[in-house]
Amino acid sequence: MGLGKTLQASAIVASDIVERRASVDCKDLQSLIICPSTLVGHWAYEIEKYIDNSIMITLQYVGSTQARMLLRGQFDRCNVIITSYDIVRKDIDILGKLAWNYCILDEGHIIKNSKSKITNSVKQLKAEHRLILSGTPIQNNVLELWSLFDFLMPGFLGTERQFQTTYGKPLLAAKDPKCSAKDAEAGALAMEALHKQVMPFLLRRTKDEVLYDLPEKIVQDRYCDLSPVQLKLYEHFSFSNAKKEISCLVTEHEAAETTASKATSHVFQAMQYLLKLCSHPLLAIGEKPHDFFVSLLSEVIPGCTDFRRELHELHHSPKLVALQEILEECGIGLDASSCDDALTVGQHRVLIFAQHKSFLDIIEKDLFWSHMKSVTYLRLDGSVEPEKRYEIVKAFNSDPTIDVLLLTTHVGGLGLNLTSADTLVFVEHDWNPMRDLQAMDRAHRLGQRKVVNVHRLIMRGTLEEKVMSLQKFKVTVANAVINAENASLKTMNTDQLLDLFASSPTIQMGTPASNSSAGNTDKDPNSVATGRGLKAILNGLGELWDQSQYEDEYNLNQFLEKLNG
Repeated sequence: MGLGKTLQASAIVASDIVERRASVDCKDLQSLIICPSTLVGHWAYEIEKYIDNSIMITLQYVGSTQARMLLRGQFDRCNVIITSYDIVRKDIDILGKLAWNYCILDEGHIIKNSKSKITNSVKQLKAEHRLILSGTPIQNNVLELWSLFDFLMPGFLGTERQFQTTYGKPLLAAKDPKCSAKDAEAGALAMEALHKQVMPFLLRRTKDEVLYDLPEKIVQDRYCDLSPVQLKLYEHFSFSNAKKEISCLVTEHEAAETTASKATSHVFQAMQYLLKLCSHPLLAIGEKPHDFFVSLLSEVIPGCTDFRRELHELHHSPKLVALQEILEECGIGLDASSCDDALTVGQHRVLIFAQHKSFLDIIEKDLFWSHMKSVTYLRLDGSVEPEKRYEIVKAFNSDPTIDVLLLTTHVGGLGLNLTSADTLVFVEHDWNPMRDLQAMDRAHRLGQRKVVNVHRLIMRGTLEEKVMSLQKFKVTVANAVINAENASLKTMNTDQLLDLFASSPTIQMGTPASNSSAGNTDKDPNSVATGRGLKAILNGLGELWDQSQYEDEYNLNQFLEKLNG
């Protein structure tokens, strides 16, 4: 989150090296730093910048299998090995045999899934000291916190089953808007007990406590209405009885995106279809629309003979139109003849975050190449080799003539320092709110000198609005467990825990904003205001759905049965 976690961790390891050298005349112990592949170069750069090379000698353990075999011969010359989670998974047979002094996990919430191969590999490492760095230790539910502590202090929170029984189930029951007073009270007590148990082992630093001169972050939701094409496809998916639609929706591309069970994958595909449709029609139906979609689109665009070309027009995706407006407001992409004040051009630099690489392709081709040819930009997504990603970050930060950096949230949303930008645009949103919050803090962090404006483009009256509503609830739960507002654990009681769930009044989701640029303005989305109790808040979240409702509404199996009937 830009609060100096990298520097603090480096200082801890460096001080340990110095103390050991002073007290014991022996060889330095080796420490292991594990981070996302994009950040390996960043860690090496930060250590080189702040720590004398006579104390910490680093080695970036990355590259191909052959390259890593050669690097292993250099382990004895270094006392700090920096590698990625993916490399640990591949080379756990080698790394798991070594005895490490410190094992530091940067963006440690990556091991939140206790069943993943990466998590199982990391937990096989042997280390005298273990440290996790994360701005978002809880992203979806409290069970993720158990997985983190299972690495730090195995057994401290019991087994996974015991933790789920003691904390997970009561909190899940309290989440139900229709829960009884008894369930609500049990959830609050479970939250209080978990909070007290983990707080002694959590060092939480917030920006208002550390960065007194950090400019504010202003989050604005820009609501857009579906275009006629999007509206036709969206409504037809919900109400149509045409058999051919199934063959179009369940494409090989969609099937490749999910590894869930068959029944669950159908629900997932359905929701993915609607969310992609909210961004751009071509993301949902593909570059070569099925004949069924062609006939459907003919009702909206009569007389069109080339839908593949037609759908690349900006007006079919209101998000692209809104994105162009935001860039022009920043003085980016304006023609010299249309710019009254040339001094405004270049004063702002923008990060554009999307979930899908394919949407970045559309932004690049349909907006930049066709309508904003003067925009200078770089791009950072999964197609860029991990070893080259940090070079792109350095190029963007060092060259003020580059207006825009296009990123996927998955690749560019963690750990990077992009304080040269002061404007962020989220054209797509993650089910996990912490990923979006982490991405926001690529710019709003130590070193930022300007007010950071975050624009979130949301399609009104769609599934995307429900995703944003679910994000808000998850942030509330996370802030209730990992909370810095309780100065003394001795004074905590159930009433105070209930108040942690309170939120300040906001615009009702789905209510039209006063204009296209209006919306919720929030200086800090992580903050949790007080004023109402847990039960009142849960009862007020009527628009949230549980899993069964999603399955009923968007289950393609049931849809297919209706068609056959």
